[in-house]
Amino acid sequence: MKDTKICVIGLGYVGLPLARLFSTKYPTIGFDMSQARVDALMAGHDATLEVADDLLQDAIKNHSFKCTTKLEDIKDCNFYVVAVPTPVDSDNNPDLTPLVGASTTVGKVIGKGDVVVYESTVYPGVTEDECIPVVEKVSGLKMNVDFYGGYSPERINPGDKQHTVEHIKKVTSGSTPEIGKYINEVYSSVITAGTHLAPTIKVAEAAKVIENSQRDINIAFVNELSKIFNKMGIDTLDVLEAAGTKWNFLPFRPGLVGGHCIGVDPYYLAQCAKRYGYNPEIILAGRRMNDGMGEYVATETIKLMLKKGIQVLESDILILGFTFKENCPDVRNTKVIDIYKALKEYNLNITVYDPWANPAIVEHEYGIKVVNELPKQKFDACIAAVAHQKFEGLDILGLLKDKHVVFDVKCTLDRSIVDGRL
Repeated sequence: MKDTKICVIGLGYVGLPLARLFSTKYPTIGFDMSQARVDALMAGHDATLEVADDLLQDAIKNHSFKCTTKLEDIKDCNFYVVAVPTPVDSDNNPDLTPLVGASTTVGKVIGKGDVVVYESTVYPGVTEDECIPVVEKVSGLKMNVDFYGGYSPERINPGDKQHTVEHIKKVTSGSTPEIGKYINEVYSSVITAGTHLAPTIKVAEAAKVIENSQRDINIAFVNELSKIFNKMGIDTLDVLEAAGTKWNFLPFRPGLVGGHCIGVDPYYLAQCAKRYGYNPEIILAGRRMNDGMGEYVATETIKLMLKKGIQVLESDILILGFTFKENCPDVRNTKVIDIYKALKEYNLNITVYDPWANPAIVEHEYGIKVVNELPKQKFDACIAAVAHQKFEGLDILGLLKDKHVVFDVKCTLDRSIVDGRL
């Protein structure tokens, strides 16, 4: 193989940390369609906060890493990594549009002997049956004759500063056994946690899509338990803590399931199963349960307000947190929006406070307003939806009227001030 020169296509939560890591060992170029994103990164700041400014600036200063929107800048690369989003559409069907676009880009620059590795989450068969044909058509080259393919599923955990990309074991695969070994060597040279070379691309694809489907189903189970125990007047967390004393009990907690992985990947697996004539009942049942939790939280809050004799119409509600998880600015597929929409049906005045979320992005993506600073007013109810560390020590009672309701989605608040929780 030629000296490895890497191009990572897609500089979001997955692509940028990987590109920066690769740049510690190889000349690396990050390619993105957004000029604003590229300009910000070349100025030394990552708005997603996944890569610290000092690490990014050092990589750029050392000339081992640069970002671009220009095709001519990546034509000399020979190891292309595609790390673009794989969302679902309004009907929860996989949307491969970003992957097709990235594959078209690769097809315009890939040369003989080059390698393209996909990291985007897909169902088994997408890399070889959907993506590679696009590369072949655009380039006029043939896989395993002129160029080679691979798949190495991303395992980024946004906002997690402990399990960063190099500290998470990586699955790799290649279109031939020899290329699989080469791809594995490239990744293992920077992934300190080690790698696992899967026998085929489809195995690697399947491994990724079941990781998050398994978590989704487990969370759906405890979400259902939460609903049952709530009707019985039993605290779910007390039950889980008691059951957790057994060595092999799985410590899942109820909650909202959003983001770009757990809330999306099961639909990819379900779609694949249907193509083979199988209806995935458990997978889709888990999705229905988890997709309904936002509305459930809103409904339970309204019930608690009515029980306390609080006027619901035109009442003032505070939602703490909007991002899909704690301590990161990522608002993709956040299920807090479901709480908001369900509450809006009761004609309430809703304030969403999240010091992490970018108000402009939230308004563009969801059409609602988020504030980064608490307004000086009193609220009838508070829903603690996201457990940001910045909320710790917040005087919640000081934000509320004398007669009020507190609903704790993440079970992190002092029980003495909480009226309801999952």
